[in-house]
Amino acid sequence: MATWLLLHLLVGASGAWLARRYALRRNLVDQPGERRSHSLPTPRSGGLGIVIAVLAGGGFLLLRRDAAPILGFALMGFAIVAAIGLVDDHRPLSPWSRLGVHALAASLLACGAWWTWHDVWLSSAAFGLAMVLTNVWNFMDGIDGIATTQAMLVAMAITVVGFAGGITWMASGLLAACLGFLPFNFPKARLFLGDVGSGAIGFLLAALLLWAWANAAINTWPVWLLLPSAFLIDASMTLGGRLLRGEPWWQPHALHAYQRWARRAGNHVPVTCAYAAWTALACALALLLRGQEYFVMLAACTAWYIAGAVIWWMLQVKGMQAVEDRE
Repeated sequence: MATWLLLHLLVGASGAWLARRYALRRNLVDQPGERRSHSLPTPRSGGLGIVIAVLAGGGFLLLRRDAAPILGFALMGFAIVAAIGLVDDHRPLSPWSRLGVHALAASLLACGAWWTWHDVWLSSAAFGLAMVLTNVWNFMDGIDGIATTQAMLVAMAITVVGFAGGITWMASGLLAACLGFLPFNFPKARLFLGDVGSGAIGFLLAALLLWAWANAAINTWPVWLLLPSAFLIDASMTLGGRLLRGEPWWQPHALHAYQRWARRAGNHVPVTCAYAAWTALACALALLLRGQEYFVMLAACTAWYIAGAVIWWMLQVKGMQAVEDRE
């Protein structure tokens, strides 16, 4: 395991270093703007090293011939999401073309779920979870370190559970690869994940969470939904607000709670750390709830999401008050 982690960490770090050089040479740079939270031009596509590490590690597990069928389908979908993200990093695509490719990747994961577990519910959940987390991780990758640290915490929780087989290896590999990338992205970003990294990480986390549900028991799904709750709450509440206001939800914006908080603080570090603390508590709660009755897990998960929604609302109110005070 130590060698596995070290190799993923080295590929993630060296891939980020090479991606930064390539991005600067090709002018793949995100400029500051109204809809962005950074103040300096920053190269993107740094998540390519993470993608390469995951594909290499997953390919090795497949060659062992004892991997669950879901792994092969997950890697195919992961590669497709990363590929469309890499294209988008070079030449911005329409949101509809990206969603179409994401739907194809999600369909592959759903097919893998059916092939592995022959369960309609899990197959449907695979498609929905892949579509949601692929795009949520992309939407929420807006300040230094936030998407990477959230992915690391979720992957760590899945690794700690200690399921036998490929899930532990894939989760720990993702954790190590993200750790290799993190110094380039936090506390002050010199490189962004880019669409190639953020979307692919979200897709892989969807596959890992689905795998964890299936291995633990289907009725444990509330426990696993706790892990990505920070991103799911912020993204869903922000999207709901935009829909209610009649705004075009598919267009870029800077209205998430974490973005408004970072602008108000003038610093990304405390926001990223606060979101990490929330997710660390969610992971601890998830581990404590394992083995409890289904309704206990469901009640705890519901209460957690309600508390998160209240905190989101308070952050948004403070953010709007700060804007009014400046005006």
